[in-house]
Amino acid sequence: MARSLIIDCDPGVDDAIAILLTLAVPDRLNLLGITTVAGNVPLDLTQSNARKICELAGRTEVKVYAGCPRPLLRSLHTAADVHGATGLQGAALPEPTMPLQPQHGVDFLVEQLMQAEQPITLAVLGPMTNIAIALIKHPEIIQNIAEIVIMGGAVTQGNVTSSAEFNLYVDPHAAQVVFDAGAPITLIPLDTTHQLLTTPARLETIRQIGTPVAQAAAGMLAFYGMPDSQRYGLPGAPLHDPCVIVYLLEPNLFTTQAVHVAVETQGTHTLGRTVVDLWNVSGQSPNLQITRSLDAESVYALIIDGLAKL
Repeated sequence: MARSLIIDCDPGVDDAIAILLTLAVPDRLNLLGITTVAGNVPLDLTQSNARKICELAGRTEVKVYAGCPRPLLRSLHTAADVHGATGLQGAALPEPTMPLQPQHGVDFLVEQLMQAEQPITLAVLGPMTNIAIALIKHPEIIQNIAEIVIMGGAVTQGNVTSSAEFNLYVDPHAAQVVFDAGAPITLIPLDTTHQLLTTPARLETIRQIGTPVAQAAAGMLAFYGMPDSQRYGLPGAPLHDPCVIVYLLEPNLFTTQAVHVAVETQGTHTLGRTVVDLWNVSGQSPNLQITRSLDAESVYALIIDGLAKL
């Protein structure tokens, strides 16, 4: 049976690639809907971008819901320098014609989880505001969550500050709510996603597919992540969010470790940092598992194969 899935995201180029990969494997992932949140760009763009990507893939039946327009306690910090002003820099996609659903994204999450006959997996690709509010409003939904797989955090260095990864920095308070909820969680941090690079050779392989989807993906990926590539001296841009979807499809391509993770919500210099207790020096029981490594060649091959199916 296909795994029932809801994607919560803030598209964003890497979110877009993750959505496309999901849409390429309906026999493996039964996408119940997409909820969007403010993050990489503001909410009016993230909800529009999600619909643009669904239309690009010819999947106009997918329902997209707008969620929270700002973090729980902080003002919004975006990443337009990485994703471009529209969030999908590098692809000239038309304005979407498929409708935005009138229901609020948080209410959709709650409704689906309350009514689910089988547990639902949540793929969380942006700040965790929507997920946190759903858990606060109706903590009983946790019994119908199969797993929450999250791209976020870092064991070592951040990417928006020296301590914090972007998604956690944008809404650290929401992340702490989610981490403390008691759901099964897999966290895919920067230390893992920085092992998955869009090298020139991989980008050319995507271009050679030749379809409109692949051409749009190649255009976005050519622009996306250049600041990170230059900053870290890498031979290509790290590709973050698709790791979540690949993990759901082929978890054996990743190594994992059960750990306790806390989120710094007050630090002047460390706000949004994930405090990862690798060696259990705190004595606290693990509250999630993190990925430590991935098989980059196999992961990227799966992404390319998915793009070729659309």
